[in-house]
Amino acid sequence: MSHQMVKAENIHKSFGHVDVLKGINLEVAPKEVFCLVGPSGSGKSTFLRCINHLEKVDAGQLYVDGELVGYRRRGDKLYELREKEVAAHRRDIGMVFQRFNLFAHMTALQNVMEAPLRVRGEPKAVVREHAEKLLDRVGLSNKGASYPAQLSGGQQQRVAIARALAMQPKLMLFDEPTSALDPELVGEVLDVMRDLAESGMTMIVVTHEMGFAREVGDALVFIDDGMVVEAGHPRDVLSNPQHARTKSFLSKVL
Repeated sequence: MSHQMVKAENIHKSFGHVDVLKGINLEVAPKEVFCLVGPSGSGKSTFLRCINHLEKVDAGQLYVDGELVGYRRRGDKLYELREKEVAAHRRDIGMVFQRFNLFAHMTALQNVMEAPLRVRGEPKAVVREHAEKLLDRVGLSNKGASYPAQLSGGQQQRVAIARALAMQPKLMLFDEPTSALDPELVGEVLDVMRDLAESGMTMIVVTHEMGFAREVGDALVFIDDGMVVEAGHPRDVLSNPQHARTKSFLSKVL
């Protein structure tokens, strides 16, 4: 397991009587850009949230960098970790949501600095310098003093990416990061994600941007009705899908 950044074994998740995940099995290698595609309601976002234990799995086991997510094994039994322990593990996993969730009363720079200051307790001068470098990396070196309301949607999402990177995660999760953006702003966010991929960041991306998946992705999984229907290299799956359900879905989005 140590050679896999993420390993999912027979993951099940239900909400009430609705089975959302029905036995997901997949592996994500270090430095891989792993794309999850599928129709709305297929379980993609739920699976992503299980990876950092924002949602608890009902059955199966999830590992990140060889460590069991949310639980500790003793003999044949699993014991759920305390929230403090879960939070400690979560520090190594960055997550970018559809909505930017920035603190409206803080500037872009303050948003990026907040977690390292509060969670890691790092020196303010060190955190500020790192935050400024991250804003520069996402093309917003001149927006550090701006508040979220003064930024476009694309700029806010780039700040959200910088904020997630501020914790120096080993894994980045993207939950349809461009779906809430106007079409002309999508490119600037995808450019930042391309840069991250080129730098060797391990990324799991829930997306409807098939061009991005084809160009940047190393692996692609098509999920429907809580199950993996088809998996392979993005170019292979998108150009020559083998499953009828995959063909039907792609005919509507390509």
